[in-house]
Amino acid sequence: MKKFNLFLGVFALLVFLASSAMAQENLKKEEWQNEMNRLNQQKQSLTQERDSVQGEVNRLKSTSVQSFDDCMNELYASVGATRGDVENFRKAVSELNGRIMRKESPKTDRQRELDSLKAMRVSALPEFFDKVHNQMQRSLDAWNDIPPEKNYTVIRGDCLWNIAKKKDVYSNAFAWPKIYQANRDQIKNPDLIYPKQVFKIPNLTEDEKAQYEKMRRNYKPAPPQQTTKDETGTSKK
Repeated sequence: MKKFNLFLGVFALLVFLASSAMAQENLKKEEWQNEMNRLNQQKQSLTQERDSVQGEVNRLKSTSVQSFDDCMNELYASVGATRGDVENFRKAVSELNGRIMRKESPKTDRQRELDSLKAMRVSALPEFFDKVHNQMQRSLDAWNDIPPEKNYTVIRGDCLWNIAKKKDVYSNAFAWPKIYQANRDQIKNPDLIYPKQVFKIPNLTEDEKAQYEKMRRNYKPAPPQQTTKDETGTSKK
């Protein structure tokens, strides 16, 4: 009986091992099949992508491409310009930019010339737009247009007060000390100047302009002196 039970136990173990081996074998086959299915799907997807790319390549090969010159001519035509117009505009931009960089006065003329270039349709081309509408304008805006020092020739009846008051000098009589200080080599006494003397008229700084303007606003002329008559009829102050 014991031998029989032992035999059954051994048989059961063999059956279990065989079943386990078969299960593992089936699992390996299933995994292999799944991997093959995945690779086949990937191959199909790549094949479709390759065919699509090849079709695009064939389409591009069959498409006629414009030459560079034709493309540029078409671009110029979009703003109503020819190659000659563009070349002339390029030259005008270069010359004006040079005058701005050298600060060739008057600044107002340079601004007027730049505004004229901005108004031209050709300025919208990529080659010119930023240069004309932005860079050159910034250079002009940063240009501090201070006129050069000028000279003034004294005429009969002049005094420093009246010279400083002239519109083409300072438009402010209170700025006369500036003229005096700049011409001390000629003016020994500010109350004594002579015809045909040539005085340097230096520029006023912003602080000086403010200072002299404040003096002008605060100035109050002295009231006129009144006169009375004594018993003899003589006028007295």
